[in-house]
Amino acid sequence: MAPSQFLGEVLGTMTLILLGNGVVANVLLTRSKGFGGGWIVITAGWAFAVMSGVFVAQATGSNNADLNPAVTVAKIVIGGTTFNDGLVRILGEFVGAFLGAVLVWLAYLPHWGATDDKGLKLACHSTAPAIRNTTQNLITEIIGTFALVFVIFSIFSGGPTAQGVPTTGVGPFLVAALVWGIGLSLGGPTGYAINPARDLGPRIAHALLPIAGKGGSEWGYSWIPVVGPLIGGTLAALLKMAITGM
Repeated sequence: MAPSQFLGEVLGTMTLILLGNGVVANVLLTRSKGFGGGWIVITAGWAFAVMSGVFVAQATGSNNADLNPAVTVAKIVIGGTTFNDGLVRILGEFVGAFLGAVLVWLAYLPHWGATDDKGLKLACHSTAPAIRNTTQNLITEIIGTFALVFVIFSIFSGGPTAQGVPTTGVGPFLVAALVWGIGLSLGGPTGYAINPARDLGPRIAHALLPIAGKGGSEWGYSWIPVVGPLIGGTLAALLKMAITGM
């Protein structure tokens, strides 16, 4: 079970980052045909990336298709997965996120050198705050991830009678719509990382890859999109337990 979960999370998260960071690169990098597409394009692209990543993960060995350590940790907290299986999935998520970022770099290889702004190149990999305020940025990531995890739990719990559980195959579309909504509503302050692997894996890739004209990887900020989502996901799990008595 564990090896298949690992592979599924690697390939699913790789797909998530390939299409998610891919749409950011399409909008931000100079001379891309999508240049200047704007926030609606980015948030829509990320929604489709989530949908695609979930389907890939499920098809390649991870029925859970977490794609996000904050989701995996929340499931460990509520007892929905074992600690060991959770660690395997989390490792797969970070590996997949790194690989996805490498693929985006390759796909847009001529555009890195054509883009002068170093910050835009980092933005194609990792998030950054619109207004830098450590406490407020952390709170924003906690709130965004709390919303993500708690609504995911709500989508798949269906209440005591389970009448609201989505029909098989619909779940990925609902989660994609949720991520789209979070991006539209809460993404402005920090770029809605809401996923430690999504931010840290590509940030490591940014630091290691020979990206033409790149700047620093903003390691001073990097802990916020990791710690914030983990706190937010854990709080969502605790609230679910308090409500349902799990």
